[in-house]
Amino acid sequence: MIPGFVRPISPSPFLRLLLLLLVAGMVPSLALPTAAEAQRTSAAPTAWYFAQGERFDPAIPSPEAFLGYEIGHVHTRHDRIVAYFQELARLSDRVTYQEIGVTPGQRVMPVITVTSPANHARLEDIRRAHLAAIDPSVPAAQAGAGAERPVIVHLGYGVHGNETSSSETAMLQAYWLVAGTSPEITRMLEQGVFHVEPVLNPDGRDRHTHWANMHRSEALVADPLDREHNEAWPGGRTNHYWFDLNRDWLPLVHPESKARIDFHHRWMPNLVTDYHEMGTNSTYFFEPTKPEGSWNPLLPAALYTDLTEVMARYWAESLDEIGSLYFTKEVFDNTYPGYGSTYPNFLGGLGLVFEQASARGHVQESTHHGELTFAFTIRNQLRTSLATVRGIVAERARFQAYQRQYFESELSEAGDFPVRGWVFGDAEDPGLNAEFLDLLLRHRISVHALSAPTDAGGRSFEPGAAWVVPTAQPGSRLVRSIFETTDTYADSVFYDASTWTMSLAYGIPHAPLTGAAAGLPMGDRVTALPARHGAGALAEARVAYLLDWRHHYAPRALQYLLARGVRVEASMQPFTARTHDGEHDFSAGSISIPVSLNTARSTPASGGASTAPTRTPAELLALVRAAADHAGVPMHGVDSGLSVSGIDLGSGNMRPIPHAPRTMMLVGQGVSSLEAGQVWHLMDTRVDLPIVKVDRDQFGRVRLEDYDVLVLASGSYGFIEGERLEDLRRWVRGGGTLVAIRTAAQWAVSQGFAPRVNQALQAREDLPTVDPPGRRDYADAGALVGAERIGGSIYRADLDPTHPLGFGFGGREIAVWRDHEIIFPESANPFSTPVRLADDPHLSGYISPTSLDRIRGSASVLADGIGGGTTVLLVDNPVFRGYWYGTNRLLLNAVYFGRHIGVPAAP
Repeated sequence: MIPGFVRPISPSPFLRLLLLLLVAGMVPSLALPTAAEAQRTSAAPTAWYFAQGERFDPAIPSPEAFLGYEIGHVHTRHDRIVAYFQELARLSDRVTYQEIGVTPGQRVMPVITVTSPANHARLEDIRRAHLAAIDPSVPAAQAGAGAERPVIVHLGYGVHGNETSSSETAMLQAYWLVAGTSPEITRMLEQGVFHVEPVLNPDGRDRHTHWANMHRSEALVADPLDREHNEAWPGGRTNHYWFDLNRDWLPLVHPESKARIDFHHRWMPNLVTDYHEMGTNSTYFFEPTKPEGSWNPLLPAALYTDLTEVMARYWAESLDEIGSLYFTKEVFDNTYPGYGSTYPNFLGGLGLVFEQASARGHVQESTHHGELTFAFTIRNQLRTSLATVRGIVAERARFQAYQRQYFESELSEAGDFPVRGWVFGDAEDPGLNAEFLDLLLRHRISVHALSAPTDAGGRSFEPGAAWVVPTAQPGSRLVRSIFETTDTYADSVFYDASTWTMSLAYGIPHAPLTGAAAGLPMGDRVTALPARHGAGALAEARVAYLLDWRHHYAPRALQYLLARGVRVEASMQPFTARTHDGEHDFSAGSISIPVSLNTARSTPASGGASTAPTRTPAELLALVRAAADHAGVPMHGVDSGLSVSGIDLGSGNMRPIPHAPRTMMLVGQGVSSLEAGQVWHLMDTRVDLPIVKVDRDQFGRVRLEDYDVLVLASGSYGFIEGERLEDLRRWVRGGGTLVAIRTAAQWAVSQGFAPRVNQALQAREDLPTVDPPGRRDYADAGALVGAERIGGSIYRADLDPTHPLGFGFGGREIAVWRDHEIIFPESANPFSTPVRLADDPHLSGYISPTSLDRIRGSASVLADGIGGGTTVLLVDNPVFRGYWYGTNRLLLNAVYFGRHIGVPAAP
């Protein structure tokens, strides 16, 4: 039994019989709770959730009968939801069960498919016929586009783990489809294929479920201040790594999203639901969303008008029937393609968001509407879910025709679009190429090898290290979303990001191609990722092995070696070496693994220096080869320390990295869990560095001298005060590296960890002032204030590639993500602003002219320090949502090279 989980009392055989009779509609005299009565308890019998007169097959257990408690009595654990879905599949020929993936927390991702037994017998034929009917390359008549066929529906619930009514709803929805005996349900199962995914975020759900059940009282407590309603950090909203999975449908950083996207592309559903919760004092929201300003301009307007509005009538009727309040059109966002309610739109379907006011527990007092119970939230969600099924079946011909027209219009619009395709590729970084190719292929985007040398966008691209993505293809709107920059908007206030140009986020060289589509330099279509680099035929070297720091996964290879006690050195300057494979240019930051420092080749008796290592040259070679294969990067052997150009391998500019950096990050209340999760995810999944996550309440116990690096994500650090603050200052003076991100950078500056930045702040001229706007209407306040926010956009920055924080980058210009109004000037030390926003910084996304003027030429990354230590200020988050491959090296350079940064004396 999981600690804190309330084990329900097993019902007696009589009660089980009574429940079966009830759900079969055979106990009409048994009084069910009214809506008002349900508001006084957290649970209700199964029949209360459904319309009067619904009848069910008694051979199929309701969720209540299977679980042993009324739905809403407690929060149902993920494993019990899985077990119930497996039981439905075992008992009914309407159901098949599958697991489409596994989460980082090792929880399965279940999906049941519910349709008529006859449809199950030809399910693969139905899927193929559906895909053929929407294929624009096949004439409609030949594809059978107008033929009668089942509509494909994906019912998804619970991407935010603490929005728990959704997954309880999923069980009731599944029960209705599987056990319902009405002619209406029989007809709908003949005319539809329903995929039910009950929990989109199993790890987060179980985190919140444990919390809510652990703090549940038998005498339910509705006071919003009760611990039940106030989760401990990081809360259950996010996944294992504290990421919001409802932002990951486009970036595909996490295994949950990758598995889900694979499933969606396999079926291309006509409609997808995305069930959420919102603040307790609200009511219920269903689409349409805010008109026009929240619409994605790449998508047909009919999606938001014709399809959404016709479905809205079904949802309104379902809630009117039980007297529940709701609202539409005022809020929420349909622009960003990475939501669960928007990505399906790019597959020609209709994605839909539903938001229910949350009890955040079992019952909570609402200042607007009295006590809000778990059962009440579940019933509202269920009623719109049932209405969705009814509506999509009734309107299936309209949705099927739209999906065919969607893909046809993509091709016709692409023919008129001036950009015929995009070319991309980094000749020096096959690892980054592979990551970007993987993203495109997972989205089923057609990619071709570059067939001829091509100059575009001021860059040169060569076959073998570059690829072409044509605009004219099914999925062209998604292609444009990934490559296009944006600078015009119908609105100036955004629910989330205002841009999502993935090619800029990856930092991969790319350029648009114009001219005739037939002239695109396209070779064979790419169907698989290129073979990973690795050790290959690496032979034993006499002097050293070299690792080029420009490779995206070079840090993983370095960490592999350091974790096994291999002595390495980092080059502070670039050089060219004669390797076993010929001459090779190595960037600053490249790693040397000297053979003499890592093998027992010399002894004092023979005149050499005494060395600690006892490994043989063959054993060192095996370690180096293993590191290369593990990280997928090439290693180069050299037999001479004399370089062709640049520093030699014995130079003082080859600085030792004595061991894997002992890295700590403060977490807990007041720290951004999203940002901390992004740091943790980078270190854990891409570098294999075991970062120590210390709760703020435990910071007083930390022996700082046991660590080399301290990372502070955005947050409030006022708890570091007095003697503990002075301890931290002593640690930095003694050689520690403090890395502070966004608001943490402000705190570090305010506490004296960056004196030269403080000096610049005191000396800078006042920022441009804005004339008072004058008298305005009260109703315009939100829009006027929101328009000046920097809510999430992309900017051009100049990077110093000679600075240790700039090591491994391919050039001076990089793209950075900014979603804040924190503005730092350049450092008073001319050598300590390694990244500065350009004077003309805007690349993509909304920013007001006033805000743009304020950030021109401001610092994005600053290096400072006190005593012998280093303070790195990452003003802009370099690991945003895990997909900013183009800047995450800034954080890794701070971790591995921080001890070597220093602050040069100003001239």
